[in-house]
Amino acid sequence: MKLQLVVGLSTLAAMLAACSTSHGPVESRSDSSARVEARVETTRDGTSTARTLAAYKEDLAQRICETNSTKVYVSRPQALLRGVIVVKFVVDANGKLISSEITRGNRDGAIEATALASLRSTAPFPKPASNLLRNGRVELSETWLFNNDGRFQIRSIAQPQMSE
Repeated sequence: MKLQLVVGLSTLAAMLAACSTSHGPVESRSDSSARVEARVETTRDGTSTARTLAAYKEDLAQRICETNSTKVYVSRPQALLRGVIVVKFVVDANGKLISSEITRGNRDGAIEATALASLRSTAPFPKPASNLLRNGRVELSETWLFNNDGRFQIRSIAQPQMSE
């Protein structure tokens, strides 16, 4: 069973690494942050200027990492991650976090709790642009990548994983 888990996690790590490298040249975390900040801003009324769902996700990921900076891993994620957690969450038109749930976990309660807590501690979020709303809310899914030490990166702005 442990071997299957290791093989499964290795496969997932390889898939994530492949996805990461398809986005162009490797950026440092600060370069990625600057890229998001240059494209997405919050207006005086607290509305995000992100016009696409991907840009809004990057904006939220950046805010989650800034708010929870002591829990964020700032170098490239290790090759074999401790865990990959996917959280589905809903933000209303005012940026309020309506709900959140783990949609993919690994039965590691500590890192699952960290992912949910980092999301809640960051709320309220910038108001999503009106074109992103469906029935007055926007539903998002985001992936937290955890290293062995329990620190994370968020997939939307994470650096590519190490290959070994």
